[in-house]
Amino acid sequence: MANYIRFDWAMKRLLRNKANFSVLEGLLTTLLGENITIRDLLESESNQEEEFDKYNRVDMLAVNSRGELILIEVQNNNEYAYFQRMLFGTSKLVTQYINRGESYEKVRKVYSVNIVYFSLGHGKDFVYHGKTEFRGIHENDLLELTPFQRQTFNVDEVSQLYPEYYILKVNDFNKVAKTPLEEWIYYLNTGNISDTAHAPGLAEVRERLKVDNMTQGERNAYYRHLDNIVILRDNIYTERAEGRAEGRAEGINIGEQNKASEIARKLKQKGYTIVEITELTGLSPDDIASV
Repeated sequence: MANYIRFDWAMKRLLRNKANFSVLEGLLTTLLGENITIRDLLESESNQEEEFDKYNRVDMLAVNSRGELILIEVQNNNEYAYFQRMLFGTSKLVTQYINRGESYEKVRKVYSVNIVYFSLGHGKDFVYHGKTEFRGIHENDLLELTPFQRQTFNVDEVSQLYPEYYILKVNDFNKVAKTPLEEWIYYLNTGNISDTAHAPGLAEVRERLKVDNMTQGERNAYYRHLDNIVILRDNIYTERAEGRAEGRAEGINIGEQNKASEIARKLKQKGYTIVEITELTGLSPDDIASV
């Protein structure tokens, strides 16, 4: 099986070339369920120069043939406020790409595609889709557009006017890929593509994103990137392990403290003096006075 370049590295170095747009178009077509043609790439926060950020994440901002904005972000490190980060990113794009004084109907549709290599939230699936809907609090009916709004905005549902979010939790995928989307997730997770995979864009990955096609200098830089990703992941796991250990230790200390307090309370009820209880439990006089 051929060895293919990781997607985040490809986003930084290869997929910005118009000749390689078909790779991104294949992923987006598979994910969004409609044919996506990328018209252009816009400036984004990619290629961070900070030592941590340049390995931790990469993003790309694309415009499709309908003028809609598609923000694609790969995040390697755990970020507890990542949901808010997604919101900030789409909100920034909405305000950035409308001119002051323009009508609100000029607000651009934004898709936020997030490929995360950490455990984000709590759920059983590995791909999540979020959109905005309005439902009646009494009738639970879905608020719909008027015929005039449908015609004017060229959409069928209110949710199509708002940003939509996709979260691909690639580390949570651990089964045989059977659908085109699963074939993409498998590649994003492992860097491999099965011989039978036929999802849009994967043929271009096979052709253009082979490690063997790199020059020796490119390959050396790529392997350093992989090493840094491994170090980053190890740091995450170490922090989590230390946090769990500290939590267990703190739990033991709290348990011992509670046990000593309960003993002190019973000794007070039996008439023991503060000095005697201090000697028996190790608690301070103030602690004993408060139980």
